Amino acid sequence: MAWFSRRRKRRRSLNESMLSFGPRIGALRDTGQALAQLRIRLAVAAGFVLVCFGLLLARFVWLQVVKHEELHARAEANRTAQVPVTANRGLIKDRNGAIVARNYSAYTLEINPREVANLPALIDELATVIDIQPRDRRRFQKLREELKAADSIPIRTRLTEAEVARFAAHRYRFPQVEIKARLFRDYPLGPTAAHLLGYIGRVSARDQERIEKFKDPADYLGTEYIGKIGVEYSYEEDLHGTSGSAQVEITAGGRAVRTLRSTPAQPGANLMLAVDIGLQQVVEQAFGDRRGALIAIEPASGDILAFVSMPTFDPNLFVDGIDPKAWDELNNDPDKPLLNRALRGTYPIGSTYKPFMALAGLHLGKRKPETNIHDPGFFMLGDHKFRDSAKVPLGPVNLHRSIVVSSDVYYYTLAHELGVDAIHDFMKPFGFGQITGIDLDGEQTGILPSSEWKQRRFKQKWHAGETISIGIGQGYNAFTLLQLAQATAVLANRGVVMRPHVVKSVEDPATGDKRLTVPAESYRIDLKPEYVQAVIDAMVDVNVGGTGRRAFAGAPYKVAGKTGTAQVFTVKQNEKYDARKIDERLRDHSLFIAFAPAEAPKIALALLVENGGFGSEAAAPIARAALDYYLLGKLPADTPPVVAADAPPAAGRATP
Repeated sequence: MAWFSRRRKRRRSLNESMLSFGPRIGALRDTGQALAQLRIRLAVAAGFVLVCFGLLLARFVWLQVVKHEELHARAEANRTAQVPVTANRGLIKDRNGAIVARNYSAYTLEINPREVANLPALIDELATVIDIQPRDRRRFQKLREELKAADSIPIRTRLTEAEVARFAAHRYRFPQVEIKARLFRDYPLGPTAAHLLGYIGRVSARDQERIEKFKDPADYLGTEYIGKIGVEYSYEEDLHGTSGSAQVEITAGGRAVRTLRSTPAQPGANLMLAVDIGLQQVVEQAFGDRRGALIAIEPASGDILAFVSMPTFDPNLFVDGIDPKAWDELNNDPDKPLLNRALRGTYPIGSTYKPFMALAGLHLGKRKPETNIHDPGFFMLGDHKFRDSAKVPLGPVNLHRSIVVSSDVYYYTLAHELGVDAIHDFMKPFGFGQITGIDLDGEQTGILPSSEWKQRRFKQKWHAGETISIGIGQGYNAFTLLQLAQATAVLANRGVVMRPHVVKSVEDPATGDKRLTVPAESYRIDLKPEYVQAVIDAMVDVNVGGTGRRAFAGAPYKVAGKTGTAQVFTVKQNEKYDARKIDERLRDHSLFIAFAPAEAPKIALALLVENGGFGSEAAAPIARAALDYYLLGKLPADTPPVVAADAPPAAGRATP
């Protein structure tokens, strides 16, 4: 019993002990679960960290290995900039080596308009340091409108050394303004030969379209100026040169710190003109304030010795961007100084057409040199009377006398017998009404009429009466002075046709090698020498005892020529032409063609004085001055000496 009692006590004690350990076991279970959850969380966190490091490692490999080259290039691009280096533009020289277009370096004061809130105020403040004229402000505004995407626009060009130093002292006041050194084009003879040389100007949107058609458009990156007209335009790719490049280190603000490496630019080719600039100046001075044009050609080569259009203008006005006021004055001038009369003007050529008509009559069998026709002072076709300009009967007239005394009736009759289509076909090879192919842009075709031309132009039939005035260079005839000069040179060259050209050769500035622009003749017209000589003999007598005798009195050389007077305003049939009663711009044009020495011509020319009246009075004396200078080196009386083209530019330093 006692044993049983002790055993029950031990069991009770054990049960109590078991009851006391229960909470402890539950706590152990909770702790185990927490540890399990912690391990899971740690595993997830570790996995996340590993994934992140994996991504970072993958990104590192992508950036440092796969994209290394590209990103390195970008980094370098942020640190450096590739800057194009503009080449020196080629020089332009006359046939004797005188420089007529060159380059010089000068400083410009430029504003970045996109960084300026109040431009007028900035310019006003800037004007207290640097002299800024109203024309500079007008030009700046014009350039700002044209160059909207430009980083900087010049407000002043050709700064003096004193002005550069003065601005440098005040540089801190104008963070949006900087001084840049630039190359400028200079035409040392100013207005002389402006229509021939042309000028350069800032690249426009239209110019960009033109650049895209060049052989290497990429070569124009960084180019700000381009040829606009004349030789500067036509030979742009030769003159431009090959641009270089420079790799420069830049700041975060984009300013260059130093040059790391560079590829030098190759200067443009030099142009050797066919033009004698001395002859050009003599002719321009002989024209004075009269309007007109003259072209002189060396018959044997096609070299254009003088290319004159008057009035002229100063091409230097356009280099920096022309002032709007100066542009308006030029553009609205009634004398049209910007019109290239030598290349683009078309005119009836009057009696200067007669030597070519005489050749047509001989070669087409309608005349012989000795054939006489009766000149009563008029020609009748049906009921219409065509009067001779001399208004006096000349009696019997053969080919020689018809040219010497300039008989209209002789050529009225000849034109009627030949017909317009025969005249057209004979004159076409001489270049009348045709593009001559001169190396200048903008040549006009003119009009060499025919029955087919009239039908195409007016949808009308050609009438016989319209042919009569064709014979004396009037009617529908409308030729450029270049075509008349070319035809005269072909006649002087006895039918050998050379393409007219203003640039004789293109010179490589590195080697000095020269490439001729016209190395050979174009073609030959089949002319009988005896017929050509008959016409030339008559043209020689024009200046001995005919209409040109006064202008060439005492000339020590033999010159073949022909005067001409072309109607601008037609008076009524029964009225008398009186120049004093007609507005000056409606008076007859004065023309003259010539070549000399007649037996072996070195120079042939054609010239026109607008509204100058009789050819013998206005045009022939200019021709005499030109021939005297070219053949004898003689200057007309009271004519200033020919200006040399080797004076330094107005500002800056000329570059070789």
